[in-house]
Amino acid sequence: MISLKNKVVLITGASSGIGYELSKQLANEECNIALLARRDKILETLIESLKYENRKHLYVKCDVGNKEEVLSALTEIRNKFGEIDIAILNAGISYHSGVENFSSEKAEKIFNVNVFGIIYFIEQLLPVFMKNKSGIIVGISSLADGKGFPKSGFYCASKAAVSLLLESVRIELKKYNIKVITVKPGFIKTPMTEKNNFPMPFLIDASKAAEIIIQGIKKEKKIIQFPFGIVMGAKLLKILPDSIFKIIADKI
Repeated sequence: MISLKNKVVLITGASSGIGYELSKQLANEECNIALLARRDKILETLIESLKYENRKHLYVKCDVGNKEEVLSALTEIRNKFGEIDIAILNAGISYHSGVENFSSEKAEKIFNVNVFGIIYFIEQLLPVFMKNKSGIIVGISSLADGKGFPKSGFYCASKAAVSLLLESVRIELKKYNIKVITVKPGFIKTPMTEKNNFPMPFLIDASKAAEIIIQGIKKEKKIIQFPFGIVMGAKLLKILPDSIFKIIADKI
């Protein structure tokens, strides 16, 4: 297992949910952290509440779906820390939207944050990571990446794109000693899932999810997926014939 002590860790979407809990727990790992989110006031309060003795910390207001804001945030982080060791690209959004209110505007918002919000960071991180032959990229996907669930088409498609993108760059970056980790959570208790009006089996707290992710990073796992019940269910759904999946999906 690797040590995270003294590592410079960037976390996007740090103002709520998994990102918020990762920020708190990484304080105990003695990391130097850079927290990014659109709600910078929450980040300011979070930083003030944590003990970062003898460690550097920084928060930056950043919409990850805006390339110029990403470039500006990375410049500020590099001026403060030098280079980044671990990038946890966690920011994500979702809309529960069906065909009755099918909207390209919603699709663009989801893909800008969930997909391009990862691409923009990887684009800027790779030149230095490849030159130094080191670095860890952690991308948050979802166990919803394997099927098109009703009224979640944009979200599922965005997470499928993330999973395939990370898989592709993981293979290419192996020769550069750069680790690429795909995180696939099931249902996590966060502000994003609170608006769901359907059953969420094996729902777990964001603090537990953050703990699992940190342990997976230390072990340098290629894929971190949880909880077990949803992992097995997702694998089963993936191999089911379309006719059977339709019967199940119609009940959602």
